[in-house]
Amino acid sequence: MSDHGRLASDGSDASDGGAQRVRLRPTLLSDLDFVIQVETDGRNLPFITPWERTQHEGAVRFPDFRHFIVEAGPGFDAAGFVILQGCRNPHRSVEMKRLVLAHDGQGQGLGRACVRALKLMAFRDLSAHRFWLDVKALNTRAQQLYASEGFVEEGRLRESVRLTGNNADGYDSLIVMSLLDREYQARVALGQESAAVV
Repeated sequence: MSDHGRLASDGSDASDGGAQRVRLRPTLLSDLDFVIQVETDGRNLPFITPWERTQHEGAVRFPDFRHFIVEAGPGFDAAGFVILQGCRNPHRSVEMKRLVLAHDGQGQGLGRACVRALKLMAFRDLSAHRFWLDVKALNTRAQQLYASEGFVEEGRLRESVRLTGNNADGYDSLIVMSLLDREYQARVALGQESAAVV
């Protein structure tokens, strides 16, 4: 299951001209306190299922994963984290497992810049054929952003995640979305992939 936190309300109306400059640097074990803090922020919890610290440690160390700290702003301060999974998948199907941004990155185009940086990494660096994710149905802003970035809905896993916290009692569905390499290349040809990545 992919989890997408503050991305929910980030960048859905950003234009290319206002896109954030982002840098993705490999997560160090010393970064995990920050990762856990962002992940357990009450504003992110409705959109994700937090991991135990040992799960993050595994993702930092295991070659099939790529775990990154999102750095943004003039000083490239830590603004969130992302996890890719399936980086050694023989079918070249890479998953955007998690993208969670700190609250102060909200509404500045940071989510869009991260998605574009991850697409570039998936298709250029990891030679992905398919780049995919799943997102909770209640996370409508993230769905809109992913759709505007070329991801196509493939289907729904009905009531597959339990809602917890804030007296929630029920289930939410996961929406599976993907982008294929030829669709990405078409977007590149049309000039739709001009991410501000350093």
